[in-house]
Amino acid sequence: MNRLLLGGILSLLMVGVGLVWWQGRAQVEQEAPPPPEPVETPEPDVLPSADVTDMKGPTPPEATELSREQRRFFRYDRNRDLRITRNEMLSTRTNAFRKLDKDGNNLLTFEEWAVTTADKFDGADANRDGELTQGEFATTAPKRRARPACRC
Repeated sequence: MNRLLLGGILSLLMVGVGLVWWQGRAQVEQEAPPPPEPVETPEPDVLPSADVTDMKGPTPPEATELSREQRRFFRYDRNRDLRITRNEMLSTRTNAFRKLDKDGNNLLTFEEWAVTTADKFDGADANRDGELTQGEFATTAPKRRARPACRC
């Protein structure tokens, strides 16, 4: 008898919840905004026209001149936080790795190259904080070869 009574109460409760939900949805649909009016689409062969005689666009930003060393620094500093992490310095060296990997098997040569690059990074990192400032990075600049005089 208890199960029968409990089943009847639960079914009445479910019917009541269903009615409340149904009325709520009907109210939301009544208060919904009307659908937008359809926009006329121009014919595909007709080009749009506008009078731009009095219009003026924004001025373009001015480019700043960077020194040679600043350009070299920003090639490594990918996130532009003015510090080069070990990962940033190692990530840009893939072309140098390909030059070192003579047989193209990507084995052992990369480890030798990574040790060389890590040693170069450690030698430039004067304060041993794991990041290169612009001054520290300047010490890693490749040495410029003097051009031989022309022997014409």
